[in-house]
Amino acid sequence: MTTGSDNHTRDKQPKAEPVRAIGTETSARTKPSAVPEKPSAPPVTPPSAPEKPSAARTKSSSKLTNAATEVVRRLTDAGFEAFFAGGSVRDMLMGRTPDDIDIATSARPDQVMEIFRKTVAVGAAFGVVVVLHRRFEFQVATFRSDGAYLDGRHPDSVHFSTAREDVERRDFTINGMLYDPTTDRIMDWVGGRDDLAARVVRAIGDPAARIKEDRLRMLRAVRFAARFDFRIEPAAWRAVCEASDQILQVSWERIRDELTKMFVGRRPHVALRLLESSGLLAQVLPEVATLRDVAQSAKHHPEGDVLRHVEIMLEEMDRIAEERGERPPVELAMAVLFHDLGKATCSKFEDGRITTKGHEREGAKMARTITERLRMSKAQTKTIAALAADHMKPMFAPHMRPATLKRLMREDHFPLLLDLFFLDSVGKRGNLDGWRWLKDRYESTPETELHPPRLLTGKDLIDMGYEPGPKFQEVLDRIEEAQLDGNVSNADDARRLVRRILGRPKPR
Repeated sequence: MTTGSDNHTRDKQPKAEPVRAIGTETSARTKPSAVPEKPSAPPVTPPSAPEKPSAARTKSSSKLTNAATEVVRRLTDAGFEAFFAGGSVRDMLMGRTPDDIDIATSARPDQVMEIFRKTVAVGAAFGVVVVLHRRFEFQVATFRSDGAYLDGRHPDSVHFSTAREDVERRDFTINGMLYDPTTDRIMDWVGGRDDLAARVVRAIGDPAARIKEDRLRMLRAVRFAARFDFRIEPAAWRAVCEASDQILQVSWERIRDELTKMFVGRRPHVALRLLESSGLLAQVLPEVATLRDVAQSAKHHPEGDVLRHVEIMLEEMDRIAEERGERPPVELAMAVLFHDLGKATCSKFEDGRITTKGHEREGAKMARTITERLRMSKAQTKTIAALAADHMKPMFAPHMRPATLKRLMREDHFPLLLDLFFLDSVGKRGNLDGWRWLKDRYESTPETELHPPRLLTGKDLIDMGYEPGPKFQEVLDRIEEAQLDGNVSNADDARRLVRRILGRPKPR
């Protein structure tokens, strides 16, 4: 890529210079730095390596870019301005693979729909049309300037405008650049490239005004700072801290989307600290915020309080994700956050030590409440609550009866439970012996032992001379239990067990 040809300041056109990928330095793993006290600026953190795209993702991204370029070319051939906009330009300049590409244009929504055969007017009132092209969906938005944001979420009016005015209404400078793929030129009126090089999240214009327009930008600032290993510019940080108590003006659905991106994304442990120090955590996840200073047994948890334990787990989850080149599922990330919530209410000091009896059951209830509040799906809520409820069980696995262990291992959420057990172990003493034992046992247990074939049915019991009744299900369950324990392996064994349970059948 090459930049535009005019001289560049924050208020002028950019000067010409070759585009260079930013943020390609590697970083060593460091200990967490101190959290800033509100409302000072968050700490400057060392540069991070670029995300590692898989070969499949790189190929898909190339197809995405080519398809997006064709959309831009169609618009420019029709006499309109058109550019890649927002995060995709930022990601390309950083040497990262964009997940999607938004397009900004001078064409009005009706003109866009005339040019492209397959479109969806998802937000025509705001100038947004989805263009379906080569199996991709592109949001094509008309250049616009916004009226007043009376509700902290939506402008009360929209005016179609110029490319520069469109940029100046956006949130952060790093997201305020445009790129013309047909001429290979960057348009930067807000100093976005300078802030990429300086590794800074800076608001476009007055940060308090940008946040007042859309409170969600506070969470976005935290997410970008954590994901890219950037610092939040001091004035923007102060604006976030001062407005943090207004974040709930945003819908829970939008808050959920930002939080899931944040904790599934890179450096979630840093995101957690920034949320806490800004005051946002106490607003969106107050149950998690209360874990700070909840003491734990020094013998089992030398790392410190419960929230420190969660931070270490998130950091380890991120390290593994970076090694694998694959981000964790949202259910695991949320289970890390929520699994020990019950300790805030269940911790007691008894006989000279801290106990947390029943915290897993209480934590599961709290996890369900939070996931429902965040409008997560029923399937996600069920899995996250189950992980919280069961997170202590793997520690006792070596002492379980075979049947009990196999029932646990055949649960749908068990693979995630095994991952949670690993992270939980790393997050305290770091002893992985229990995890290794359970992982080996799980991997060496055949599927037929976890789900053995049924040896007898209700009809078989009737054929044996027994009268049908509620006892039948209890008997069949006990047969399966004996199979899982390894005490019954065939139908003859099962019949002998039936006779021991029910006695001999009465003569008919």
